[in-house]
Formats: sequence, C-alpha cells, structure tokens
Amino acid sequence: MVVLTVRDLMVSSSASNLVRGISFTLGRGEALTILGESGSGKSLLSRAIMGTLPPDLTAAGEVTVEGVTTKAGSNARAKLWGRSMALLPQEPWLALDPTMRVVPQVAESYTAATPDARLQRAQKDLRDLNLNNVEKKYPFMLSGGMAQRAAFAATRAGGSKLLIVDEPTKGLDAELRDQLIAILRAELADGSTLLTITHDVYVARALGGRIAVMLDGAFVEEGPADTVLNQPRHEYSQRLFAAEPAAWPARPAPRRGDIVVTGRNLAKSFGAQTLFTGMDFDLCAGDRVAVTGPSGSGKTSLGNIVLGLLEPDTGKVDRDTRFPAIRFQKLYQDPPAAFAPHATLRQMLQDLIALHRLEGARVVAMMRRLRLSEALLDRRPRQISGGELQRFAMIRVLLLDPVLIFADEPTSRLDPITQQETINLLVDHAAEQNAALLFVTHDPAIAKNLAGTSLLTISGQRNAADL
Repeated sequence: MVVLTVRDLMVSSSASNLVRGISFTLGRGEALTILGESGSGKSLLSRAIMGTLPPDLTAAGEVTVEGVTTKAGSNARAKLWGRSMALLPQEPWLALDPTMRVVPQVAESYTAATPDARLQRAQKDLRDLNLNNVEKKYPFMLSGGMAQRAAFAATRAGGSKLLIVDEPTKGLDAELRDQLIAILRAELADGSTLLTITHDVYVARALGGRIAVMLDGAFVEEGPADTVLNQPRHEYSQRLFAAEPAAWPARPAPRRGDIVVTGRNLAKSFGAQTLFTGMDFDLCAGDRVAVTGPSGSGKTSLGNIVLGLLEPDTGKVDRDTRFPAIRFQKLYQDPPAAFAPHATLRQMLQDLIALHRLEGARVVAMMRRLRLSEALLDRRPRQISGGELQRFAMIRVLLLDPVLIFADEPTSRLDPITQQETINLLVDHAAEQNAALLFVTHDPAIAKNLAGTSLLTISGQRNAADL
C-alpha cells in the first residue's frame, strides 16, 4: 500500500528556488533516509510535506498521503497531523511546550484512552527511552539529548503510521542513539512508514531501506541503502561518506600557556541524581579538552559551572581576573536558545560589532570559510537550517576573541564535511588566540581527534575523572 507520494515538489523564496523537483513514493513499512549537508533543503522538504512552511516561502507540486492528494502549498494536510502523519522537528526546544511538564505533553497525544491510561502510557514511553525521572520537569530542565527523546515520545504517541523524523539522534550518545534506532526499526516492522532526515551516515546504514543524497535543494543520488553507501556514484556522495570523523588526520599537540580557570572539589546534583563529585582541574590557555559521557550525565552543567553560569553544590571555580567575563564564551548545543527570534542575523551581528567595536570584515571572512551565503544575513533564526544557525553562533562567539570557549555539542547537527570544516575553524582560532577549548561531544572519533591536552569522561552517577 502506498502511504506517501511526493511529486515535483519545489520550495521557493522571493529570491530563489530552495528545493527543486523532488519526487518519490513510500509504501507501508518502507524507509527513506535523506542525507546531505546543512542548508541543502532537507528540513524544508520535510516541512513542505507536512504543510508547515513559514509564510515567506511558497511550495509547488503535489503531496499524497494515504490516497488523498493536495497541493504542496495547501494547509489541507493540517487535519492529518498527529493521526496520519507526524513530524519530529530538528530542534526539540521548538517542538515542546515550555510551559508544560514533559509527561503531560506526551500523555495528551494519546486521544483514545482514559486520562489515567494516557498518563501510564506516557510514563512507559519515556522509561523506554531512558527518561525515568522527568515527572516534575519542564523542557528547559532537560539536556539536549533528553529533550530530543521527550519530543520523539510525543511525536509517536499519536499513532501516526507516517513518521517524518528530522535529525532524530542529534545530541544522543552511542547507546541512546542505538536504542532510538531500534525503536525506529520496530516501528518499520510494525508497518509504519519512515522518512528520516539526518547527516549521520551510521543512522542511514542502520535503518536500511532507501537513501537519497541531497545537495543544493535536489536529490543527486537515490537508491537502495547498500548500493548508495558502498558504491556512491556522485562526487558529493563520495566526499560525504569519506569525511566521517574516524578518517580525520591527527592534530598537533596544543601550546599550553597560563592557567585561565581553576576548579577545586566541585560537585553537582539535581534532586536525587548526582552528576559529579570531587572534581579538580586547571584549564590553561591553549588547552584542548574533549568532554564525553552519556546524555544527561552533567557535561553541560560542568561547562556552565566553568563559565560561572551555574553554581556548584560544593567547591570553587576561579577565573583569571585579567579577562572580563565576556571573554569566557559558550557555544550552545541548541542555537535557537541563543538567538532573538525576531531580529535578522545581520542586525544581531551589527549590534554585536557596534557594541564591542569589532572589525566587521571578519564576519565575511568567517562566513566564506564556513560556506555560508551572505543572503542568509537578512533572514531570521528560524528561517535557516539548524546547522547554518550553529555556524552563525560560532562566528558570533569567535568575534569576541574568547580566552575560553565552552563548545556544547556544537557540530551535532552538521554533516561530516561541514562538521570537519567547522571544527577546523574552531580549533585553528583557539590555537591562533591561544584560547582554551572545552568541547563536549558524543562521538568518540571526534573526542579522540580533538583531545590534544586530555579527555574527560563524566559518568553521570559516579565520581568524574580529573582533567
């Protein structure tokens, strides 16, 4: 049975075509995974299929869901949301209601059950995703990986047989990533149709089915997963699969300077959960430290304590008083949380440059290095992809010439090629400025490649290793 047919779908702005001539068909129990770089149009494609494009974009073509055909630009598919089709967006912070606790948000998606049954099913779904202590928590109290799992639980709760999932494993460690993949495979075995958007080649390989590689708004290659992954025909596909972090060249050891941050006997808990205890460290200028550990184990909390954004339960952090607080910067895991939603990127960067009397020409140079079009400057944060927004967030941080950068999963939404380019810029800048870099990642290959000074693993419930 055919569940989804997309025919000649296009998405356009007033200036250009952003998605061009996309056509495919998916039957019950089939999977299509779309791979491609940030900004290639993958998320726009998913939103056009759902009928949730922003008002400044237009769509053409046809979308057929379970035999019902509508124009791509029509809002007629809204009545199917949560019942016949469901979307897990790339940013969990935009999918979850910040004013509701997590469990009720999942429970309200169950419509054909009593209130008590809805609550019990929601609690079970969250436990299945290793979210065991979230009854009293709001979305802002969750880590990025925890929020991603909570949003996924709410997405699948409606019982839709067409699931569109945009970067479903973003922010998850390897164990949780594999658990979520297992759930997606179980959905397929149960007859669900799965359209997955990801930059993670591992996810595409694990889900099987078919793969489409997207570049500049169009499919440049499509076929069975084994064929596309093992015998890619297009030059971009070949570069994409060859750029996985395990193949990156080794980096030279960093040049260490004076101590910029010292921590002694640090401990942090949230409720009954102990994140870490008895932690001592010295972070020096030039240090490059990779921080790993399970989702929700306290990696972000540690970085926030280092920056003075969060107080430890015990212990003390001392930052070099020769530098103002603005020279200690954070690159957020979820960039929408770091940008004003209604201002253009150009205005925000101009305000930063004017406020701190910075050199504006550096913006253009950084944008070119990160392959960001100048046309993006006149858009608002929600009008560009998550990966593009994350690269703008990095530009904003680097303009301030920080002495310490806490980078919290900054490349988790980027394809391997862009990921390597972005990390190279971050590491090169830190080396040029002799800045300390504290880099959180779930990818062991990235951690190994980056850890020029040391590798810190936070276990979550046991004492953390010293830096």
